[in-house]
Amino acid sequence: MKRTIKLILAISAGVFLGTALVASAAAGGVSSEHASQGASHAAVCVPGGKDTLRCHARVVVDRKGNPITNATPSGLGPNQFHTAYASSANAPTPQVIAIVDAYDHPNIYSDLSKYSSTFGIPVLPQCTGLVASSNVPCFQKVNQNGQTSPLPKANAGWALEIALDVEAAHAMCQNCSILLVEANSNSFANLMAAVDTAARLGADEISNSYGANEFSGQTAYDSHFNHPGVAITVSAGDSGYGAEYPAASQYVTSVGGTSLYFNLDGTYRNESVWRGTGSGCSAYETKPSWQSDTLCVNRTLNDVSLVADPNTGAAVYDSVRYSGRSGWFIVGGTSLSSPRAAGMYALAGGVGDGTYGSSILYTNGTTANLHDVASGSNGSCGTALCNAVVGYDGPTGLGTPNGSGAF
Repeated sequence: MKRTIKLILAISAGVFLGTALVASAAAGGVSSEHASQGASHAAVCVPGGKDTLRCHARVVVDRKGNPITNATPSGLGPNQFHTAYASSANAPTPQVIAIVDAYDHPNIYSDLSKYSSTFGIPVLPQCTGLVASSNVPCFQKVNQNGQTSPLPKANAGWALEIALDVEAAHAMCQNCSILLVEANSNSFANLMAAVDTAARLGADEISNSYGANEFSGQTAYDSHFNHPGVAITVSAGDSGYGAEYPAASQYVTSVGGTSLYFNLDGTYRNESVWRGTGSGCSAYETKPSWQSDTLCVNRTLNDVSLVADPNTGAAVYDSVRYSGRSGWFIVGGTSLSSPRAAGMYALAGGVGDGTYGSSILYTNGTTANLHDVASGSNGSCGTALCNAVVGYDGPTGLGTPNGSGAF
């Protein structure tokens, strides 16, 4: 079996870390389409049934399909992401980033604290009251009704997703409060209720790292994302070319995925399309007035992109045993892109009242504050819907952040 060794440059905890990742189309059931150059990786959440959504995290696995864990971080950490996207670590005004996921992660606060102390970033205290009323950045976990109990039952796959989302958001904006809203299940009804709760509790940004194939009737759920003044980010999916919902909603920022590369001195080099990212034309969503491309009559996916390739994935600490493993995982997928995009909105100070976050990108985005990703593809469509080009394209949208000016 052929092995391809790839160097991932990570300056975790102040050192360069070379990670050898093995690519194999046969290993662990990972298809050759989605085992991109370097590491084998697998979907964290199993497919759901009708009227359910699947999380978009992908974990690096070994030749037997088992997730790879380590005693210390072996993926990219906060410094690398701030270096890549030329961002500060602190928002100019108080911000609450909400993470919406399904099921419960019973140890998420202690795991977030472990992540923070390991990388030397602020350890958030637990909120003593409503998160939006706190005088200091804090962490709060509630159920889909906004209550601290009862919490949903635990689920190992979604727990790893939660760990990725919460740690990625805090790494991006280190003086932001984090509100985790846990839905009772991964059904549309429960996750949409959790989104509404996040908005009601005062979230300035809401990250959603899940999706499903588009379907007739999806627009009936759009009202749950229609919260002007709140930046709502949604991961575009990990199945390659094709549109997913709720990323296709006209009220959200659809976030695609890239592969991220550094120079030997740790500075940003470039990015290319991660072949697993979703993109395309919505079959049901009307084109928003702020979107001016000619690729689709309806809504075009995506708006913006950030790193998603598991080969350049994040170090994630999760103490809940997933496939018999716990500790430091390497996780990617567009689940990594969405909370970081939410963090970028927070670092820009949030969005104004009556404004949709995605519209700001099309107003503020320039070649000075966005990296134009012009190489790679996520399918065979024959157009810029699946091929990166100079300027706007489907897989990477307007590009990736170069500072927070576009947000």
